[in-house]
Amino acid sequence: MEEKKQKSINDILPLDLIQRILLRIPVKHLGRIKCVSKLWHSLISDPHFAESHLHLSLASTHACIHKKNSTEAYLVHLEEAFNDKNYKVREVSFPFKKPPPSEFRLMGSCRGFVLLHQEPHFFVVWNPLTGFSKRVSYSWLDIVHRTKGRYFKFSGNAMLYGFGYDATLDDYLVVIAWMDSNCQLLDCFSLKTNSWINLDAAVPKPLGLTEWRSRGLFLNGSIHWLPYYLEKHHSDGLLVFDLKERSFSKISLPEQLKMRDAATFLILGGFLALCSQDYVGCKTHIWVMKEYKVHSSWTLYVIPCLEFEPLCLSNDSDVVAVIYRSLKFAKYNIRKELLQRFRCPHFQLQTYNWTWCTVYTESLLPFPSNSKHKDRKKKKNAI
Repeated sequence: MEEKKQKSINDILPLDLIQRILLRIPVKHLGRIKCVSKLWHSLISDPHFAESHLHLSLASTHACIHKKNSTEAYLVHLEEAFNDKNYKVREVSFPFKKPPPSEFRLMGSCRGFVLLHQEPHFFVVWNPLTGFSKRVSYSWLDIVHRTKGRYFKFSGNAMLYGFGYDATLDDYLVVIAWMDSNCQLLDCFSLKTNSWINLDAAVPKPLGLTEWRSRGLFLNGSIHWLPYYLEKHHSDGLLVFDLKERSFSKISLPEQLKMRDAATFLILGGFLALCSQDYVGCKTHIWVMKEYKVHSSWTLYVIPCLEFEPLCLSNDSDVVAVIYRSLKFAKYNIRKELLQRFRCPHFQLQTYNWTWCTVYTESLLPFPSNSKHKDRKKKKNAI
């Protein structure tokens, strides 16, 4: 009698249920799971699956990457660091074949991609999880014609900048606000088409650029900044630029927020948040906007620790931060209780600033390609 062939899980479970199960698996494990079967490989490789996993996954993977030198960085998976006693910080190489000839900076992250900038005119988009990288060379000549021939240098001229995603165009954008002879200029660079977009028509008059150079943060289709007036110790509120509408708006800050020093602006668990230090009470105040653009939803959390710089919310909704003075990672719950600490031996004082360190959420998202500007090689090749 012929023996019956054993059924695989693909024969037993409906396709829809398999997809739902895969969406619940942390992104770092999906690379190995793709090897289980051709069907699973196909499902996980689908760009629509990557998009759904980014938004629907119950276990997002938050990672902190900070620069060691011009070729290497340290990568800390913030959940694993607290949950695994044997966790070791990884060293990763930046996507350069050779050490870059000039200094570069970490400009932020968006949807799993980290943006690097290298003088004089290179952007590098990098997905540390998949290994994808793309160098985008931009020409300052495209914008210098509006500055009467003056040389444009990103690090010297850009006052506000941000990295975001326009879903309507499937394009990642770098927005730059800068000054030239007391004239306010606004430009946007498309990483998909490698071209500049003049946005001066969208600039509110006056924009109110300040001495405080600000890196914008992307949320809900917009880039957000916290401009700060150093001399007045004052901020007019969050400046918001909608990437789809190409328009500005403002979000008022909580009235109780005291701006004796520039507050830290961040995204916590998908919410806008502000962090300020109470040096008298030796506490850190964290204001979280629970409903987007609803002023009454600003909620205050107090952490009994100074120089507590939040990085993200854990999957259990605890606040993960770096304590600047001791350079330790720490986790507090909303009841102000210290849960855990983690010491990163490689974390140096000079590496903790916004040009050397950034937090991102890992994703499998592919980088959008333009039919007129297709890459010649597949993504994992180094630059």
